[in-house]
Order: sequence, then structure tokens, then C-alpha cells
Amino acid sequence: MKYFIGFVALIIILAGAGYWLMHRGGLPVPVQNTNDPKNATYNIDGTSVTLVNGSSNVAQDNSSAPIVTQYFGNEATGDLNGDGMPDAVFILTQTSGGSGTFYYAAADVSTPDGYRGTNAVLLGDRIAPQTTQIQNGEIIVNYADRAPTDPMTAQPSVGVSKYLQVSGTQLSEVH
Repeated sequence: MKYFIGFVALIIILAGAGYWLMHRGGLPVPVQNTNDPKNATYNIDGTSVTLVNGSSNVAQDNSSAPIVTQYFGNEATGDLNGDGMPDAVFILTQTSGGSGTFYYAAADVSTPDGYRGTNAVLLGDRIAPQTTQIQNGEIIVNYADRAPTDPMTAQPSVGVSKYLQVSGTQLSEVH
């Protein structure tokens, strides 16, 4: 019986030490290694947002409405960083309880450590996405928006093409 109690105590000590090491930075944290844009982390307006099955739902301070981020789609695949590996670009939406639905372009790019989500680039509020494509490593997102003089209640009717590129894991607009 003494050996059994000693064995159980040893298991508990080892489990506790493993937990402590993982949460103190002693063991490496697993990295995102799959090319799955619906299960990755992106940076939206300076905040890390992790999608699980294409969605994130985070409570806001002083509000009963959560910040909801979702994978919208319009995905295009191709090599965005010149490493010969397939990358993906697509659209995310984000709402926070108001009337707006903000659309962002984001990418999931291959790195030496696996796939990583980029920052998201704002396309607009309540736009009408059309197509997303990759040509020679450059991203082209086509959508309809409103004229600067149109109210937000007007239907998007002005064609817009936004050109983007990836550098490392940074997505930026090409001017």
C-alpha cells in the first residue's frame, strides 16, 4: 500500500511540474501548423482574434453585445510569399452590436514554423464583396462600396479594387 501511495504522489508531482512548466514558458507552445484559415489567429485593429471553426465571439467591456468575427469566404489560394507553398487570402467580417458589419481581407501564409495568420486590412463597412484573386503574388479584392456622398443606408454600387501584398506575415495595401 505504501508503494501505491508513493506512486500516486509521484504522478501528481510530475503532472503538476508539467503544468507549471507549460504555463511558465518552460516548454514551447504549439504553433499553428495547418493551412486552415478557419482555425487561425489574425490581428484586427491591433487585437489578436482566434477563429475556431470560422468564428470568434468575445465579450466587450460595458456592452451586452459581443464582438463577433467570422470567416466570410471569397477565398483564393496561391503563393503569396515566394516560398512555393500554397497560401490563402479571404474575407473576414466583424460586428460589435451596432448597425455596421466591417469587412477585412486577411491571409494565412506559410512560414518556416508552419502557417500563420496575418493582420487584417479593412475593406469597408457594409460593402458587397465580389471576387478575391491572386496574380503574381499580389492580392486583388473586388467589391462594391458606396460613393462618398451616399448615406450608409444606400446599396453599395461603386466598384472598388483593393490591391494587397504580403511581406513576412504582414498584409499591406499596395498604393
